[in-house]
Amino acid sequence: MTDPRPAPDLAERRRAFRRLHESGCFVIPNPWDRGSARFLESLGFRALATTSSGFAWSRARPDNGMPRDAVLEHLREMVEATSLPVNADFESGFAPDPAGVAESVRLAVGTGIAGVSIEDSTGDAARPMFPIDDAVARMRAAREAIDRTGADVMLVGRAEGFFVGRPDLDETIARLKAYASAGADVLYAPGLRTREEIAAVVEAVAPKPVNLLIGQANGLSVDEVAALGVRRVSVGGALARCAWGAFASAARSIAETGRFDAFAQAASGAELNRLFRDAPPRG
Repeated sequence: MTDPRPAPDLAERRRAFRRLHESGCFVIPNPWDRGSARFLESLGFRALATTSSGFAWSRARPDNGMPRDAVLEHLREMVEATSLPVNADFESGFAPDPAGVAESVRLAVGTGIAGVSIEDSTGDAARPMFPIDDAVARMRAAREAIDRTGADVMLVGRAEGFFVGRPDLDETIARLKAYASAGADVLYAPGLRTREEIAAVVEAVAPKPVNLLIGQANGLSVDEVAALGVRRVSVGGALARCAWGAFASAARSIAETGRFDAFAQAASGAELNRLFRDAPPRG
């Protein structure tokens, strides 16, 4: 069965994605499989972003524990699952060197994504971040790889200091500004917590748009972060963790008490069937 609704072609999805970054503030939630992507689309979100952690957990692997080929296949699946633009959480580009990052990004663009994020973390606890010169070279290589494809794919430069034990705001801002100069369209520093930190990053990289990660209840609303100048808000693996939390709580209740009370909070099977029957998968 095919979806009766015409799906926007990839070029139009990419144009729509870029327009979203021109003004205002939008939420770009993070599904981890086809079903969660289609559900989020049904709620009216205008773009989606993959989550490396959510996808890895669905495959019984830790975050950053999936090989490149599996991630590329996941990106294709997510692009096929929805009519919305999809931003790829592409970790550190699956290579330590600029040439390797360029090749990975070229392959990622071929999956149909509208945006791709590249991190400056190494995965090595002894040296958690690439030296800034190396990180800039990797970002520039990603930019050049996108440009060579001719696709209008946005590049997101991520400074991971707050995530890897180096919560130095000045260093983070210096890195983000360098990534902007190297061709990043959007700047992203996961781990920012306070209004002051957020406002400082927004001001430093203006007019480039800033992505803010909200992965926990922090008291900030979309309207409040929009007032700080944030252009888009993602949630990383938080929705996947919510799903795992509900699942774990219900399963533990059965295992430990023999009771099924948690099922009272379960989603309606009829509603889920209706959603997926009315909008069957494209891929």
